[in-house]
Amino acid sequence: MPPVVYDPWPGSLSLFRMIIDDFKNGYAGVYCYGFQLHNYGNTWNFKILWENRFFTIEPEYIKAILATQFDGFEKGPVLHEQLNTILGTGVFNSDGEMWKFHRAMTRPFFSKDRISHFDIFDRHASDALNQLKTRLREGYPVNIQDLASRFTMDSATEFLFAHDFSRAFDEAQRITSFRSRRGGSWPLQEFWSDKKKRELGEQEKPAGDREVRDGESLLDHLINYTDDEIVLRDEILNILLAGRDTTSNTITYAIYMLAEHPDILQRLRQEILEKVGESRRPTFEDMRDMKYLRAVINETLRLYPAVPFNIRTTSKPVVLPAKNGGKPFYLPAHSKMPYSVFLMHRRKDLWGPDADVFDPDRFLDDRVRKYITPNPFIFLPFNAGPRICLGQQFAYHETSFFLIRLLQQFSSISHVLEAQPPSSRSPPEWKNAPGTKGTDKVRIKSYLTMSMMVRFSRSSVVL
Repeated sequence: MPPVVYDPWPGSLSLFRMIIDDFKNGYAGVYCYGFQLHNYGNTWNFKILWENRFFTIEPEYIKAILATQFDGFEKGPVLHEQLNTILGTGVFNSDGEMWKFHRAMTRPFFSKDRISHFDIFDRHASDALNQLKTRLREGYPVNIQDLASRFTMDSATEFLFAHDFSRAFDEAQRITSFRSRRGGSWPLQEFWSDKKKRELGEQEKPAGDREVRDGESLLDHLINYTDDEIVLRDEILNILLAGRDTTSNTITYAIYMLAEHPDILQRLRQEILEKVGESRRPTFEDMRDMKYLRAVINETLRLYPAVPFNIRTTSKPVVLPAKNGGKPFYLPAHSKMPYSVFLMHRRKDLWGPDADVFDPDRFLDDRVRKYITPNPFIFLPFNAGPRICLGQQFAYHETSFFLIRLLQQFSSISHVLEAQPPSSRSPPEWKNAPGTKGTDKVRIKSYLTMSMMVRFSRSSVVL
């Protein structure tokens, strides 16, 4: 068995309190570094209220979970129940035949031809950037996460259907994340009501035309597979979560990093101006040729992956292979197996001594051959294996398009810390902490996806 994290309290109550406090007030997953310092390694066993969990940041074991031993892991009934009222039986919250059904009916819509038409991105990016410039000219700072969230929500809802419920969706995700931290005891916290149902309310049932035609929405496409309104609603919500939140967070963190590293911003802007110019709309071929842009996005996804923590449940007893001359690990059936690409992406033994430094060149220089090529599972911002993200290229395109349009019009960006609510700023006591905890000026929040609050002001606008 993997080493057991010691907790003297019954039910590991002190560990439970530490995890909840880290979720509310701490820097994402920082408590895990303490486990490593106490020689538990990169995989350990702990129990929360007597519920067995095996946590790992080991790429070989994450590879087993996602790919090589895929059949031994599932989302599982407990997670399904926790997420049911927001994600239902959708692709992110289903197993077995139901998962295969959702995957099969959604996959055709993410073909290269469909995700390479940028009319939706162009329309909503123009709207967002025009409003950004108007706001900045009036002398106000702008909350970039809010702007990016509205851009990706507008794009995603046009891609799916015309319906906006950003605020309720955000709150529903926060409540769902608390459920997973509380483990199997979560229903006790919601004895009298289902908080997510109260937040989301009764959403409209999707409806649409059965005819298949050019320009159809994803909803039009899905209706060709099923008339079940619940299945349709669940899948739309699942794809909306992927299409809105993950890309919004990536855009926000990328802009935050560009503000913190003006030399990288100038180099990226130079590539954009050379490849696309000051006003031309970028094409798929442009994006394919912009190596530094992809490196900036990849480095953002490495340090700030959209889904920093994830979880599976063993569907049967599993044996994980031995590592570094040690013994294999045995996992009993029906055990929870959380894993973190956020923490794995920051391991210095996997990425080098500068793993905490934002450096897009690591995806262009000899560090690719040294670290990534021999072990590609050290970089998993979109998961891997049979459940790899169907929208991976869609996300790259949307993020690339927005950043190109932004830097065609802005020559520099300033981060205005005093414009942020105090609760969104890193506390002074974090300043000398190791890693990005000591350098980040904003608090990271991890719900179902990673988010942050950050505001910017006008520095230099190219009109």
